[in-house]
Amino acid sequence: MTSPPGGSDQGGSTTEPRPLVCARCGIRADGSQPATWTCSVENGTRQYFCDACSRQNLRAIEGRLDSTWW
Repeated sequence: MTSPPGGSDQGGSTTEPRPLVCARCGIRADGSQPATWTCSVENGTRQYFCDACSRQNLRAIEGRLDSTWW
C-alpha cells in the first residue's frame, strides 16, 4: 500500500482517513487495510476488495495481468 484512502494523492485530508469499504460487497474493514485485502487502480481510482471477494474473483483478477507477472 502506498498511501491510505483520503491521502494527499486522493485530494483528501491525511489527518482523517476514511474507513476501507469493499468495492464489491460493501463490508467495512476494521482500522487500516488488512493484509488480506486487495487494492486495484481502475480508471485512476483506487478500489479495495475484501479477502472473500478477492478469492472469489481470483481468476478474473489474474486474467488482467500481463504474463510477466505470472
